Formats: sequence, structure tokens, C-alpha cells
Amino acid sequence: MSDTADRSARVYEQEPSEPASEDERRRRRWERRRTASRSARRVLARSGLHRTIRQRLALLEAAGEVYDLDESVDVYGDGVVAALEAKVARLLGKEAAAFFPTGTMAQQVALRCWAGRTGNAAVALHAEAHPEVHERGAFSQVSGLRPVVLTAEPRQPTAEEVRDCEEPFGALMLELPLVGPGHLLPSWEELTDLVEAARERDAVVHFDGARLWESTVHFGRPLDEIAALADSVYVSFYKSLDGFGGAALAGPSTLVEEAKAWRHRYGGTVFQQFPTALSALLGLERELPRLPSYVRHARVVAAALAGGLAAAGVPWSRVHPEVPHTNEFQVWLPYDADTVAEAAVRTAEETGTLLFARAWDAPVPGLAVTEIDVRAPGLEWSAEDVRTAVADFMVRLEEEAGRAGVRADG
Repeated sequence: MSDTADRSARVYEQEPSEPASEDERRRRRWERRRTASRSARRVLARSGLHRTIRQRLALLEAAGEVYDLDESVDVYGDGVVAALEAKVARLLGKEAAAFFPTGTMAQQVALRCWAGRTGNAAVALHAEAHPEVHERGAFSQVSGLRPVVLTAEPRQPTAEEVRDCEEPFGALMLELPLVGPGHLLPSWEELTDLVEAARERDAVVHFDGARLWESTVHFGRPLDEIAALADSVYVSFYKSLDGFGGAALAGPSTLVEEAKAWRHRYGGTVFQQFPTALSALLGLERELPRLPSYVRHARVVAAALAGGLAAAGVPWSRVHPEVPHTNEFQVWLPYDADTVAEAAVRTAEETGTLLFARAWDAPVPGLAVTEIDVRAPGLEWSAEDVRTAVADFMVRLEEEAGRAGVRADG
């Protein structure tokens, strides 16, 4: 028996005789998936989320390549933090940038600053924009802002929806890419039309660019040209660049100076942040140049996944978008989400290949969706490797579906 198969067997042996609660079963599966991610011989991406503290700290062993480690440590935002801010401003072609401990704080501050300048606290956005879905109503509860939803359709808003919005708004916030419906980006023409529509309404434009770094392939434009369309841009250092955390807000120097004052008021001017800042500088040095190759290879992986699922005879499945806009995309399968999740973990435990590293959600009963992320390890996968992994997964998925009495229709 292989090490991975033996490990899988031990997991089943340790299951208690009494049925576990739904939360407990999911917690155990999360632990198994994290263990499989660490030990798998082949993965499409290795996220910092699944690594040990020791593995994450090892990232800083190369910090001397991006900053003089004999310099004094940062104190409340100077030193290495200020160097990071300057680098981000240059990359995005903006006058200045401010480091924030979280993207939530960065965007709250940016948009409340714009509200003060425009005299309008309404922010036009998509129904699935991050502040609406993941921030517990922080816009209205903390910052005095009022979201105005342009659309709930699983796509980017259109220029027509911006022009036809019944309510006046001070800022248009565009999430690039829009994560919820599948990491979707507009075309370059659509993006410029959206920005022009906002200008016609005397609104400022803010880009929620947490993952803007990987948008250059789709747009066919460099980062600074993309960022130039917006009055302000937020970027993340951990979502694409594998940093420890943190974010930056870039824009006019007067806005950034005001944002730093609000950062202090929000409790975001932290005493020392050199580990996070160094990890961000390393991400900009190492990961940023690789992102275009990840995006291009994600298209190879997506096509092979779709082909593998079709060859396996799955009656209905979908890779969305069919041609990924970034290095992340969705896979939809006509099975119960818990059944698919168990099959995905089992496949990793028994074969040493982790095809599906993220959780599976159930938007409706009998339908499961997950996200695929392609990074440096994924570049080693050929299309045939992907199809083989799909075949191995489908064997176990049919076994799990049989056990659960849940089979795909047809």
C-alpha cells in the first residue's frame, strides 16, 4: 500500500462510530484537504493557506534580495513599508500609495474619502462585489457609505447600467476581476466604456483590484495603463502574490495623504509590519512577472479539464469561463457538493495528485462548484496530465455517488 493510500485508510479507521455533525464532517475534510495539499506530489497551486508556519517563514530567507536587511526596522509605516508603497505607486502609475493591513480597510477608507470630496456617499457596484458579500455591511455600518447595486447578473456591469442607474452616486467601484461569478473581466472596450459612463455622471472610479495583477493578459495592456483608467486602485499582496497579507491603496497624493489619516483612525497604522512588507516585496519581485504565464497555462488546464469531463461521460459539466480571464476559474458538476468534495480529497490521498484544492459549494441541491487556481506548480502539468487526473477523480466520484445514492441525471 502506498503512503497516500495508507494515510487515507487511517483516516477512515479513525472515524467515530457515532455520526458526526455536518460542521464536524466539513472540519475534518478541511483538515484532510490541507494535509493532502502539503503532501501531494502534484498540485496546480500551492497556497500559503495550506503551508506550515515554518514553510511560510522560509519565504523571508530571500528577503535580502529585495531590501537591505541592515536597515532599521519600520516604525508606524516608514522604512520598508514606505519603500513598498513607493514601488506599488510606480507599478500602477499613480502619484502615491498607502499600505494597509487589510483590503477591507483600504477600500472603506478610499471610498469614504471620495464621498467627502464628491459630497455623495452612494457607491455604485455589483451585487456580488466584495464589500456586499464578505464585509458584514461595513460600508453602511462603519463608513457611512450607501451601496447602490447596478446588477446582480453573473457578469460585470455594463456602461448602459451605469448610465441608466436611477440614483445619483459619487463613486463607481469595479471589482477586477469579479470573483463570485468566475473571476470575470470585461473586455478592454467594455472597461473604457464603463469608466466613461461614470465620468458622464461626474462620479469617480475606484478599482477593487485585489487580483488586478493578473489582468494584463486578458486586457492586453500593462498594469499602469489599466490603473490609469481609475481615480484610485486597491491591490492585495496575498491573493496573487503569496505575501503574508496586506494591501495598498494607490491614487493622487492628496487622496493618499488623507487616506493615511483615516488609516490611523481605523487602527491600521501598525507599529511594525516588516515581515508582511518584505513578503509583499518578494511577491512583486518573484510572482508578479510569472502571473502572465499562469494565466496562459490556466487556459490549457481549463480546456483539458473540460475535455476530460466530457470523455468521462459526465452528462453535464461546465468550466467557466470557457477561456479563463485570469489564472483562476470555476468548475461545475451535477453532483451533491459533499459527495464531490469527498471524492476530491480521496483522489489526492490515494494518488498523490491534488486536482481540486479548494472547497466545493452547493448553489442549489445536486450542483457543485469549485475554483481552480493555476500557479507555478501547475506549469508542470501537460494537458494529458490534467485528463489523467480527471479520470482518476471520476472513478472515485462515481464510487462516492454510489455510496450516497446520488448519481448524476441521465
